[in-house]
Amino acid sequence: MFERPRSGERAILVHVDLPAQDGDDDCTEFMELARSAGADPLALVTGARKAPDPRYFIGSGKAEEVRDLVAAHGAELVIFDHALSPSQERNLEKLFQCRVLDRSGLILDIFAQRARSHEGKLQVELAQLRHMSTRLVRGWTHLERQKGGIGLRGPGETQLETDRRLLGVRIKQIQKRLEKVEQQREQGRQSRRRAEIPTVSLVGYTNAGKSTLFNRLTQAGVYAADQLFATLDPTLRRLDLPSRQCIILADTVGFVRHLPHDLVAAFRATLTETREAALLLHVVDAHAAERDIYLRQVDEVLEEIGAREVPQMLVFNKIDLVPGAEPRIEPGTLGTPARAWVSARTGAGVEALLQWLSDHFAESVVQGWLALPPQAGRERAGLYALDAVEAEEVTETGHLHLKVRLPRRRLEELFRGGGFTPRWLDD
Repeated sequence: MFERPRSGERAILVHVDLPAQDGDDDCTEFMELARSAGADPLALVTGARKAPDPRYFIGSGKAEEVRDLVAAHGAELVIFDHALSPSQERNLEKLFQCRVLDRSGLILDIFAQRARSHEGKLQVELAQLRHMSTRLVRGWTHLERQKGGIGLRGPGETQLETDRRLLGVRIKQIQKRLEKVEQQREQGRQSRRRAEIPTVSLVGYTNAGKSTLFNRLTQAGVYAADQLFATLDPTLRRLDLPSRQCIILADTVGFVRHLPHDLVAAFRATLTETREAALLLHVVDAHAAERDIYLRQVDEVLEEIGAREVPQMLVFNKIDLVPGAEPRIEPGTLGTPARAWVSARTGAGVEALLQWLSDHFAESVVQGWLALPPQAGRERAGLYALDAVEAEEVTETGHLHLKVRLPRRRLEELFRGGGFTPRWLDD
């Protein structure tokens, strides 16, 4: 695992522009990631290369510049905004005489700090172990040879081989535990499918305000803060829409550029909620200067996890920070998703969003107390046959009060041609 001190670490940050990148990278997110991990950025070193240097990634001249900054500032850590090979990390640590962390390791460390649930901790540990398995040589260069000496001679194993074997055993154990968790999640999904309750998943770039919107809609009290990856563990809550329909709202982890593949693989079970959702609410920070870039990055991650074809609605959040922006709903057209302009912090536009969801899931589940006349025996029997009755009361006049939950379509089919219209008691 990555060791994290109790306080922040003095760090030098390194970012290099490469032609292979999409040209949209800047250092703002990188700085925020470092601070989210608890680092204290002392200096930012930037540069440009046609291709990474095989030995130091940044070239010998730039590497010596970073080494001098480490010595001048007394830095304890150098963080690269790129994926480094194990040999590059080893060479850089030898040159700098301090720890070196690449982008994948940095994000994994943040996830390790944020994980709260049992499943989240297992997923992070799995990703860390996979990442570490390729970098064992860094910690055991002095034990690469077979042990020798009095009492230690024999076939044995090298320390490196032992550690690799132990890592492999631990990875298999975690995978088995995660398979059990996935089976439990699948049982919950099957129950929702049987009840015909759709799931709506909140997705978006990290720090776009997903958890704040989730809390505004469900009053769930999920932790929300102005920082990257404030929420890691997914949360599901029931949401009653204005037209008696019920949906399940899922708050998921935010995305960033170049999300580590080990992390995507480890969180695949959690992201199944996104892949199998009936609708994605793609939350966008309307105030962010790079919101179009973030939109593309989230779409790339959705494609990677197999959720690109799930219907989307774009929710532009934080309009209270955009001068002149008004809450509104823009209906979607063929090939273009609908757009909502809201402020999760102030609540502006949230009621319109709820109404849009009600209209979108017009064929979804309705629930409440239904009043039926005494002659509605056929309809009562039909409701019981659909397993839609949760409770029943009979009044002194023989009228029936039934607490029901069923798809609106089934309810309309059952009462079609009955000569009367069912009445909801709480209307």
